Amino acid sequence: MRRDSIFYRIFQQQPTLLFELVTPPPANSGSYRFDSVAVKESRFEIDGVFLPPETDGTGTIYFCEVQFQRDERLYERLFSESLLYFYRNRDYYGDWQAVVIYSSRNIEQTALHPHRSLLNGEQVYRIYLDELGPIRQLPLGIALMVLTTLQDNQAPEEARYLLTRLRQENLDPESGQAIIELITTIMVYKFTFLSRVEVESMLGISLQETRVYQEAKEEGRQEGRQEGRQEGRQEGRQEGRQEEATALITRQLTRRFGQEFSEEMQSRISELPLPLLEQLGEALLDFTSLTDLQTWLGTHL
Repeated sequence: MRRDSIFYRIFQQQPTLLFELVTPPPANSGSYRFDSVAVKESRFEIDGVFLPPETDGTGTIYFCEVQFQRDERLYERLFSESLLYFYRNRDYYGDWQAVVIYSSRNIEQTALHPHRSLLNGEQVYRIYLDELGPIRQLPLGIALMVLTTLQDNQAPEEARYLLTRLRQENLDPESGQAIIELITTIMVYKFTFLSRVEVESMLGISLQETRVYQEAKEEGRQEGRQEGRQEGRQEGRQEGRQEEATALITRQLTRRFGQEFSEEMQSRISELPLPLLEQLGEALLDFTSLTDLQTWLGTHL
């Protein structure tokens, strides 16, 4: 028996029957209409997925979203992506969890009621970085996350503290260097208008050995920057700083989204004047997809 077709006909003739099964019914239940619709699947790109070892379908997969600006459709997108992925890979995982990391509570999506069961249950964790406590009392890794949220007048002092603390924690050289790289990258993002010497002075360390500046040196033509340092060559200095900023931003965007950009997009970024490059350096921290970058470029070019 094709029960689905029978129910289709029943509901088509009497849509209000559904609300005799669901209590309380909506106030406008008599105005509802029944239909069968096809949902065209969107192309989802999940930012962070934590995959468990292969455990014969018993492991838990974690979906992570980092949000630093308000998105009024965040939960709609996150749950759609997560459930679709879980559905497609159900044979490999036994459960799923979602973790949303906010810079602060006030940027959370305002419409929470449609997602109350998930948000008030045990499958979704909402983390507000500014509510985790003083940065100096947090584990080092968590403190790095909080560092990204600090105001420019607070960040330098706390970054120097974390570097000092790092030297006291006796980490292995590789782990220690990785944390230095992260602190450096965070501060470069925050202060893209500063030169290498100025960032060195701010943090009290030499950045010549850090990857973020090595990559900028490899990809950006340092010749222009060197000329810019010469007396009376202010124009060359400006050009060198712009090339370095362009190279650095391009590398960080490529790392963030895991793909090379088209020549057209690289060209659009290279055409940005230095003040806009500095703005892009701050804005990209909140980008979740290449669409955000395209939208940003569209409004600034």
